[in-house]
Amino acid sequence: MKKLYFLITLVILSAATFKANAQDDGINELFKGNSADVNKLLNAYTGPLFKGFGNGLNGGWTNTAKTLGTFKFNIRVSATVSMISEADKSFNINSLGLTNIKATGSPIAATFGGNENLQAGIQISDPSDPNNPAKKFNTTLPGGVSQYVPAPQIQLTMGLIKNTDVSLRLIPTTKISDDAGSVGMFGVGVKHSISQYFGKAEKVVPFDLAVAVGYTRLSYKKPLEVRPETPNGGVSGNQDYSTQALEGHFSGWNTQVIISKKLAFFTPFVSLGYITSKTDVGLKGNYPFVTSVNTAGQPVYTTQANPITITGPTAQTKGMRADVGFQMSLFFLKIYGSYSFAEYKSANAGIGLGF
Repeated sequence: MKKLYFLITLVILSAATFKANAQDDGINELFKGNSADVNKLLNAYTGPLFKGFGNGLNGGWTNTAKTLGTFKFNIRVSATVSMISEADKSFNINSLGLTNIKATGSPIAATFGGNENLQAGIQISDPSDPNNPAKKFNTTLPGGVSQYVPAPQIQLTMGLIKNTDVSLRLIPTTKISDDAGSVGMFGVGVKHSISQYFGKAEKVVPFDLAVAVGYTRLSYKKPLEVRPETPNGGVSGNQDYSTQALEGHFSGWNTQVIISKKLAFFTPFVSLGYITSKTDVGLKGNYPFVTSVNTAGQPVYTTQANPITITGPTAQTKGMRADVGFQMSLFFLKIYGSYSFAEYKSANAGIGLGF
């Protein structure tokens, strides 16, 4: 149970777990130490998860350079699975610049995508009395969970004039349930044929060529209710807990040049592009953590505002990406598949209907 603190912030849809375990001894001891240290550990551990998710959001925009044609449209549902790179499967605790947390053995710890059996031990010191053995607490960081990170895509594309397609990704902010929270997604993309500018050569060039750009943003929110236990020995700090929530915002840009060739009902393609993604996940609001015990044995709480923020370079991705894949057309039915080569390799598959 002392490891749950690390897991609840990386698996967004299990946010309700935080409510049940907010007063777990391991969590409280971590925040007795230094919240900045906790954030550094969480960013190192969960960064590859969110990096993979952002990488996946950039996938599945198109599987052909051929545009649809004026006022034709296509709806597709697909999923991208990103594979966390070997370099991001572990991190060195000693390289994080921690103040009140240190490794008790090997400093090499697993990230979300690392070895599930690699569980590094840490010791947390109370900053008010760091040399007092009675105020030191030992616990274990979690091992890895999975090197595979899925991300969904739901997309509507319409052909406009001048051999241009416009795509829309939209999930209105929807409450899944009280326990799961709400999610919303917005994305827009444009693909434009370059082949049309070849003039007479267009009829003899053996392929279609296009450029495309796409932007996707997904947001998640889960209200929380974490309160001090009663009776207690008092609470210091802001006691307004009404704004507590787990929030996540993920965004990504994708630009690419696509080459494809239609062969009857089968269209293979290759593309080269550049992608970026950003992540901002955190616990918002005020949270009570046990920081001492009074003479009656009752817990004394200190409130911390916005205690967790996961963002920055460890949770972002940017760089070149190459894709190879296909589109198969069976009357109205479309079947898609592709594989991407980038910092995080990924595979995409989906189906669609075109009219």
